[in-house]
Amino acid sequence: MSESVQFQDKVVIVTGAGGGLGRAHALLFAKHGAKVVVNDLGGSTQGEGANASAADRVVAEIREAGGIAEANHDSVTDGDKIVQNALDAFGRIDVVVNNAGILRDKTFHKMDDSDWDLVYRVHVEGAYKVTRAAWPHLREQAYGRVIFTASTSGIYGNFGQSNYGMAKLGLYGLTRTLALEGRKNNILVNAIAPTGGTRMTEGLIPPQVFERLKPELVSPLVVYLGSEACQETSGLFEVGGGWIGKTRWERSLGVGFDPEAGFSPDDVAAHWQQICDFDGAAHPKDNIEALKEMMANLQKYSL
Repeated sequence: MSESVQFQDKVVIVTGAGGGLGRAHALLFAKHGAKVVVNDLGGSTQGEGANASAADRVVAEIREAGGIAEANHDSVTDGDKIVQNALDAFGRIDVVVNNAGILRDKTFHKMDDSDWDLVYRVHVEGAYKVTRAAWPHLREQAYGRVIFTASTSGIYGNFGQSNYGMAKLGLYGLTRTLALEGRKNNILVNAIAPTGGTRMTEGLIPPQVFERLKPELVSPLVVYLGSEACQETSGLFEVGGGWIGKTRWERSLGVGFDPEAGFSPDDVAAHWQQICDFDGAAHPKDNIEALKEMMANLQKYSL
């Protein structure tokens, strides 16, 4: 990592940092000079219980290595408490890494409301609460970096993870909007879809692959996205096993019908192959670009 990626006098919150990816993020931020708030409720991977020792151990690791860190044991749904802890300890907040998460994997027909609601509360509401509490401080100082943790389960779907996939792709929708709103105040917002060998993925990934998917192979991207050196915003990056790639939306050029004459389901069926043809596909960056083909069709049939 280049020497330009440094965090002297910067304060970073990492949620869910008592183990796995969050721990690796926190350690690397501290190594590069950040003051780190290590948040972790210390519950199970299914969101049950609490244990302060998880965050405390990571703080001890950081301090033993000569870094600066503070433990926080609040739930991410109490995001205002986490941010206040950062302000009380260090006087500011510069970077928020929304990493906390749980799993309640079940097929949709077996899922009950508690499985859906708890995954939503931890991933979506929790990320919202922490980021919303930090947002005024980032705006006031005209500087901030926010990283959300999405998932390939949200991008592509995954059997038995309708709740998790919903939450993770929802976080990317939040990423895109906050990137637009934050840009004028130098608040850059990005998302990662990581694959790492952690307690949440143990048993889901073949052992020989699991051992090579070290969480430490995700953290360099997170630390870069959290740095002043990074000028990217609204990005979505798949990362794991030493590989990083940027993901973007792709859309076919579609088919235009006469908006005055209208069209029928049979017309849709007749043109279905063309509607789904991705030759020369578009990659809209925003709502304006997304309307390009539709507006061209309206103009084509204008009176």
